[in-house]
Amino acid sequence: MRPELAEPGEQRIGFKRHLRPQIVQGEAVYLFGESGVTAIAGTHVESLAPLLDGTRDLAALLRDVPADLTADKVTRMLKRLAAAGLIGSRGTEDGSATTEASLAYWDAAGLDPADAVAATTTSLVSVVAIGDVDRNALVEALHRNGLTVTSGSGDLTVVACADYLAPELRDIDAAHRAAGTPWLLVKPVGAQVCVGPFFTPGDGPCWRCLAIRLSANRKAEAHVRARCGQSGPAPRPAIGLPSLQATALDIASVEATKWLAGIRHETQRGIWNYDSLTMNVTQHEVRRRPQCHGCGDPGIVARRAFEPVELTSRMKRSCEGGGHRSSSPQEVLDTYRHLIGPVTGVVREIRRNGRGPAFFNSFVSGSNVAAAGEGVEGLRSSLRADTGGKGVTPLDAQVGALCEAVERRCGTFFGEEARVSGSYSSLGDLAIHPGTVQQYHPRQFADRAAWNADHSAFQHVTTPFDEDEVMDWSPLWSLTEQRHKLLPTGMLYFGVPCPPSVASDSNGCAAGSSLEDAVLQGLLELVERDAVAIWWYNRTPVPGMDMDSFHDPWISELRDVHAALGREVWLLDVTADLGVPTMVAVSRRTGDGPREDIMFGCGAHLDPRIAARRALAELNQCMPSMCEPVDLSLLDVDMRRWMETVRLAEHPWLAPDPSVPAHDVFHHGYVHRADLADDIRDIQSTLEAKGMEVLVLDQTRPDVGLPVVRVVVPGLRHFWSRLAQGRLYEVPVQLGRLARPRRYEELNPIPLFM
Repeated sequence: MRPELAEPGEQRIGFKRHLRPQIVQGEAVYLFGESGVTAIAGTHVESLAPLLDGTRDLAALLRDVPADLTADKVTRMLKRLAAAGLIGSRGTEDGSATTEASLAYWDAAGLDPADAVAATTTSLVSVVAIGDVDRNALVEALHRNGLTVTSGSGDLTVVACADYLAPELRDIDAAHRAAGTPWLLVKPVGAQVCVGPFFTPGDGPCWRCLAIRLSANRKAEAHVRARCGQSGPAPRPAIGLPSLQATALDIASVEATKWLAGIRHETQRGIWNYDSLTMNVTQHEVRRRPQCHGCGDPGIVARRAFEPVELTSRMKRSCEGGGHRSSSPQEVLDTYRHLIGPVTGVVREIRRNGRGPAFFNSFVSGSNVAAAGEGVEGLRSSLRADTGGKGVTPLDAQVGALCEAVERRCGTFFGEEARVSGSYSSLGDLAIHPGTVQQYHPRQFADRAAWNADHSAFQHVTTPFDEDEVMDWSPLWSLTEQRHKLLPTGMLYFGVPCPPSVASDSNGCAAGSSLEDAVLQGLLELVERDAVAIWWYNRTPVPGMDMDSFHDPWISELRDVHAALGREVWLLDVTADLGVPTMVAVSRRTGDGPREDIMFGCGAHLDPRIAARRALAELNQCMPSMCEPVDLSLLDVDMRRWMETVRLAEHPWLAPDPSVPAHDVFHHGYVHRADLADDIRDIQSTLEAKGMEVLVLDQTRPDVGLPVVRVVVPGLRHFWSRLAQGRLYEVPVQLGRLARPRRYEELNPIPLFM
C-alpha cells in the first residue's frame, strides 16, 4: 500500500507479505517476521486482522467487518497500520510460492513490490569478466533473480575479477565515469571472496580512490613487484570451491537486484568480505578522496601547501593522560575510527602488544614507513618497526597509535604534493640549507660507507649536499617570518625519489585533534629530541626527578609493575637551555644476570607532570620487547649491541647526578595556560630569541581529515647520530655541565637507537 490509503474499489489491502499474523483472543494480534514479533492490542484489531489477508479492497473490508466497527474506525485503524509499515496494497501478481517469496522480500525491504518487480525486470545489466573469471556463471546468477543481461551498455554493469587492483579496472572505471553509468565490483575467487562497492559516477568514490587505499596496505607486494620491474598486482594461485564462487556471484546478483529496485544505503559504497576459512564476514568502507586524480581535484594538496598556516585560539579540553588537547581521546577515536581497517583503512589495525603486563598500554598500529630502507632488510625494518601508541590508559594509547599511524601515512609521498624544481644556489633566500636541519658533521661524510654498513637505517648518513644540484623542493610556512620557505621534498615526505644527499625522518611530525594541537606536539618533539641529544652525546650527569613529589598514583603503580619484573625505574631531568621540561625515564634489570637490558623513554611538555608521564609511558611502550624471553635478533643492530654490552656501572651518566639534589615537581615553575596557541607562542618566542626559526608544513590529507603537520626548526638537534657543530657542543657549556665543549671524537660513539 502506498503512503495514502487506497480508495474503495482500488487495490486489495493486507498485512505485508513478510509478516504472518496470529491472534491470541483477548490479548493481542501478533505479527511474526524474520527480525522479530510485533504485538498490536485491541479488540477491534482482533476483529479486523483476519480480514487483512490481501483478498479484499477497502469496500470489501467495510462490508465484512463486524457491525460494531464503523467505516470511520476502520479507516483510522488502517491508516495507523499503514503508517507503522504493517499493511500494504496487493496487486494481481502470480500467486506461486516463488513469486510470493520475492514480493515478501520487497515488502521486507520497505519497497512497493510492484514497483520493485517492474524496475528489476525492465532494467538491463552489462557483465564484464576479467581474466579467468567465469562470465557465464555470473550471467546465470543474475538470471536467477530475473535480471536481463545485455551485450551492450546497461543500466548497471557488474564486473567480476580476481583482484581489485587489476589494471583493466582503470579503463573500466574511466569509461563508466565518462558515461555516468554505475557499476558493481565482485571478486568471486580465492578463499576470501568480495562483493562491492558500487561506483556511482558523480557521487561517491571511484575505483582510483579504492586502489590508492588497497595499494597502501599491500607494501610487501608492491616492493617485490617494483624490484622485479613489474607493475600491477602479483598473480596468485587459483584458490576456491565451486560453491564458494557461486556464493559470491549470487550475493553480487542480490546486490545488483536491490540496486536496480531502488535500494540505497551507505554500505553499498563498501566491500563485503567473506572469509570462507573462518566464516568471518567483514565490511570495509570506501570513501571518496577529494584529491583523487579520477573523480576529484588533484591540485588540492599542492595548493594548500602554498597557503599560510594560520594558528587560532584553541582552548584545551583535555589535560590528563599524555598531553593538553583540544578534544578528548574518546572524541578523537569516535571521529576517526573509520580510518582503521586492514583492507581500505589508512591504519591497518590497532592492537595491544601482548607481551608483558597490560599496564604497559603498548599498542601497535601497523608498519612504520619512516623505518624503511633498501632491499629486503629495509622492507623487514619497515614491517617490523610498528608505529604505536603509549599512554596512561588503554584509550590514550589506542588514540596515540591511531594518530602516529595517520601521521606516517599523511607524511608519505603520493606525487600530489607541492614541488618546485631548482638548486639551493638558484632559489636564493627562499631555500633553507639542508645542513641546518640534517646536521651531519663533515667527518661523518668521510666515514659514511663504513658507518652505514655497521648501523641501522635510522642512523644512515647521506652523501654531502651539493648546492648546485637540481632537485624538488616543497614549501613550509615560516611562523617566524610569515612567508613560505623551501626544503628539499625528500626531507619532508617519506618515499620521495630524491638525491642521496637528503633523507626524511619523523622528527617534528605530529597529528592532533586540531592544527594547533598538532603544531604544539611537533614542537615539543623537536625540543625533546634536542635536549636528549645534548645529554646523550655529551654523556653529562644530570639531576634526577623526585618521583614521589608528583603524588601520582599511576607513577607509583608503574614502579611496582617494573619492580615485579625485577627492574628499577628512575627519571632524569635533561631539560636544556630552552626551558621546556624534558625528562628521560630509565629502567634496568637488577640482580646478577648477564645483562641489565637498560631501556628508556623520553618526554617533553611545558607541564612537568605531563613530561614525566610521557617519558614513563614511552618507556612502557618499549618494555614488551624486554619481557622474557628477550629475542635480541628482533632488535636493530644498535639496540642489540646496547643490550648485549651496556651496564650502568660503566655508564654512570645514565643515573641521576649524585652531587645535586633531585628536582621536584615544582622545580620548573609551571604556569598553566588555557589556550594551545599561547603554548605554541611561548615556545616559538623562546626559539626565536635564540636565533632560530619555526616552520610548519600542513600535511593533512583531504581524505583523512585528522590534522597532521611537520614542524621544522633549523638548528635544533635530532637525537640520532647527527654530530655537526652547534648546539650539541655549545649548550652543555652554557648550562655549566661542561667547562669546555667536547671534541668530535669525545662524543658518545653509541647512537641513540629510539
